[in-house]
Amino acid sequence: MRKVVDMELYMGGISTFLAEGREVVMTPKGSSMLPFIKGDRDSVVLASPSGPLEVGDIVLAKVGQRYIMHRIFAVEGDSLTLMGDGNIYGTESCSSSDVIGVVKEIHKEGSKVVRPGKGVLWRRLRPFRRYILAIYKRVIL
Repeated sequence: MRKVVDMELYMGGISTFLAEGREVVMTPKGSSMLPFIKGDRDSVVLASPSGPLEVGDIVLAKVGQRYIMHRIFAVEGDSLTLMGDGNIYGTESCSSSDVIGVVKEIHKEGSKVVRPGKGVLWRRLRPFRRYILAIYKRVIL
């Protein structure tokens, strides 16, 4: 049975739990983190940031009025540039204070648990993402 919950209320609860030092498990929506996180299927374990945020970290952040889960693509002082792994060129900007949580684990189908890496190779493959993602979506999804 599914229930619809107000996004601000839901994310407010997640923010509160993380601020208290708890971990939160949630199932993200959308395809912006493909191929590493499949929306509506994989779940992630979020924790409050425990140190400086780094390029390659996957974070949940509030950007404007939206909540997004993307990888940090660049860090310049307190300013972060975020980009979903499933995006070809779109980015978002926020400050480190807009980050609600950091992904510690990704839970896949079949009880497989993956600790996210920094996505170094995937970031280097950015010029080829369009083709890789097209093949992935046709063959694997």
